[in-house]
Amino acid sequence: ARAEDEQGGRGGFRTALSGLTTRGRSFLAAGIAAAVCAYILGQGELLRVGLLLAVLPLVCAAVLHRTRHRVAGSRRLSPGRVPAGAEARVHLRMDNVSRLPTGLLMLQDRVPYVLGPRPRFVLDRMEPGGRREVSYRVRSDLRGRYPLGPLQLRLTDPFGMCELTRSFSAYDTLTVVPRVEPLPPVRLSGETKGYGDGRQRSLALAGEDDVIPRGYRYGDDLRRVHWRSTARYGELMVRREEQPQRARCTVLLDTRAVAYRGAGPDAAFEWAVSGAASVLVHMLERGFSVRLLTDTGDAVPGEGSEGFAGAGQDSADAAGLLMDTLAVIDHSDGAGLSRAYDVLRGGNEGLLVAFLGDLDEAQTTTAAKMRQRSGGA
Repeated sequence: ARAEDEQGGRGGFRTALSGLTTRGRSFLAAGIAAAVCAYILGQGELLRVGLLLAVLPLVCAAVLHRTRHRVAGSRRLSPGRVPAGAEARVHLRMDNVSRLPTGLLMLQDRVPYVLGPRPRFVLDRMEPGGRREVSYRVRSDLRGRYPLGPLQLRLTDPFGMCELTRSFSAYDTLTVVPRVEPLPPVRLSGETKGYGDGRQRSLALAGEDDVIPRGYRYGDDLRRVHWRSTARYGELMVRREEQPQRARCTVLLDTRAVAYRGAGPDAAFEWAVSGAASVLVHMLERGFSVRLLTDTGDAVPGEGSEGFAGAGQDSADAAGLLMDTLAVIDHSDGAGLSRAYDVLRGGNEGLLVAFLGDLDEAQTTTAAKMRQRSGGA
């Protein structure tokens, strides 16, 4: 994110007066009191001292308010998506894009307290066209999306009478996703159901190079000519390759609040979320098309036969989408698994891996029906 802030020229003088420090307010109050006493007592020298004490913080506020510096600030996250418990580094860069040098600048970035203490930096004088770069680390054991920003600059005068804060408008977001544990590449008991509708049997007979002949077209590679079909149909035929359908896997995550106890990063629900994330990533790496389903019936990326992610070259994007969803998933108010069962009862959902909380007798029966409808792992 990048933003630009011009110090001065915005807001009235009243804003500058509101930035008077304790020292500035004390000088102003003492000056006014001395001036009033001098007027009553007729003491000219005391009046001059009082005016000096009162005018000094006002002059400092006016000068600080009218000082014009154009400062550009940018923030870069490395990386922008991290697992819970891991660290991310935030890089801040300040550029002086004006023709005047800046004074001493105090820089503060606003971050949620769950990521750690708010970072503060003191930047030396920046020459025209100069830049300063600083960085800090953030870390969270809790999943979520956390806003970073805005950047704030604190300006002070040499006497410490006035202090102004300038804020940039740019925000960034750090996404903390659940931890992913590596899983061994074992064979799953319901893996053949991942293809659905007998697809596995047809692939076993035809092989991965499934030959479907079609008529020859200009530009076709002659090496693809299928001579047996050519002799059969009496015209030149070429082989058309049909790529085998990717196996499917649905990961069911029970989010019912009544099914879990405890809170915090070591709670049972967090372990279930981490387990779901681990299975999703593992199945994507094994070439499956995957989908996340919750007890509420909500499916990511979507419902139906086209609601699976991971086909083709978008496996990395699919993993990112699923991790972003799990980063913010929370407990539901549901009491059962019937909505999830309604999504699965149509069949052709492929392999089913479920992470369930406490189940009563009715929910145990529903879970058993789900396993009958799908290929349970």
